[in-house]
Amino acid sequence: MDTHTQLHRLREMLTLVLETNAFYQQKLTNAGITHPNDVQTLNDYRQLPFTTKAELSTDQVSHPPYGTNLTFPLDQYTCLHRTSGTTGSPLRWLDTAESWDWWGKCWREIYEAAGVTSADRLMPAFSFGPFIGFWSAYHGAQQLGALTIANGGFTSEQRIRAILSNGVTVLICTPTYALRLAEVAAQEGVNLSEESSVRVTIHAGEPGASLPATKKRIENAWGARAYDHAGATEVGAWGVMCKPQAGIHLNENEFICEVLDPETGRPADAGELVITNLGRIGMPVIRYRTGDYVKLKSGPCECGRESRILDGGVTGRLDDALIIRGLNVYPATIENIILKLPEVQEFTVRAYSTETFDELEIQVESTNPNPTDTVTAVTTAIRDALGLRADVKSVPLGTLPRYELKSKRFTDQRKMD
Repeated sequence: MDTHTQLHRLREMLTLVLETNAFYQQKLTNAGITHPNDVQTLNDYRQLPFTTKAELSTDQVSHPPYGTNLTFPLDQYTCLHRTSGTTGSPLRWLDTAESWDWWGKCWREIYEAAGVTSADRLMPAFSFGPFIGFWSAYHGAQQLGALTIANGGFTSEQRIRAILSNGVTVLICTPTYALRLAEVAAQEGVNLSEESSVRVTIHAGEPGASLPATKKRIENAWGARAYDHAGATEVGAWGVMCKPQAGIHLNENEFICEVLDPETGRPADAGELVITNLGRIGMPVIRYRTGDYVKLKSGPCECGRESRILDGGVTGRLDDALIIRGLNVYPATIENIILKLPEVQEFTVRAYSTETFDELEIQVESTNPNPTDTVTAVTTAIRDALGLRADVKSVPLGTLPRYELKSKRFTDQRKMD
């Protein structure tokens, strides 16, 4: 979608928002925006104030339970979900029937880009709790006309059996859980790459499916092609990976996306992703600072899409970066280094301070009969790639936590002290 059409849709949204949405009425009026026609050009758009998660959270605390970012009366909303609370207090988010269908439309584009059709059998391997997670993936599958396999409340063992008995062809889950399911299958004596019908896996919630090492592990375990996707409860499903898998396309038909230097707020090739959603009038976000660090990729894509591409998807969250002895390191970078070593089954990372230095402790489970070799290999890989000395320790197989949603492998003890 060209900028002219994006701004036209934004003005259509502002027509209602400026009339009835108390949160954005005040916010935009304070910035001198009192009429939709005040936003005619991209430069006008860039004068709009940012929206932050902290603002939205404060608004919901001050005006419980849903805050003032509501364009319609409550009786027009049909879905309530919540953020995962990974980066602060959970936000409650409401959708009207129209905006929930818009979510499904965004997911249909994700499916179609990955070659998923109505002939496929899909399993969103997810608890279907209050976190929006893959609820929207399920709704998009209904729009696509594909068979979806209910599995909320299942154990991992039950999900493996359901995948095999129902001939599931598309698995949808976090990258961490795809690897966990593969681990459980192996413990049950099941070779998924030979015994399952899964041909496509689609992932979200973590950067893993865009990390070469994690992606390779998933594809080897499942004998399938792994696709990344990006989105957020308060924003929508904004990222699409196509068949050439050269990165994640921004869904610029449904979102206005900017990549800005987080310090200056100016356009940049690498920086923070800022998004306005165009199909969620009931509870929108305008110039929302996602906190995601991304890098634009130059040149066209083989798939023919004209939307811009993020190289490597979401690199990490700005507030999750680990600063160790002056070096800024994203957890995804460490994950990619460690999981290149096939003998590493699972790992955790802890940053902490001593009286003298910041330190990095890494615990690893190893399938190598001599775990000391794995400790040496991880130590060397971290040193060679990052120039950091890490304290790497081996722990017995099965010792470290396993996750069914987002992993919590990284802890910054310094933020807790």
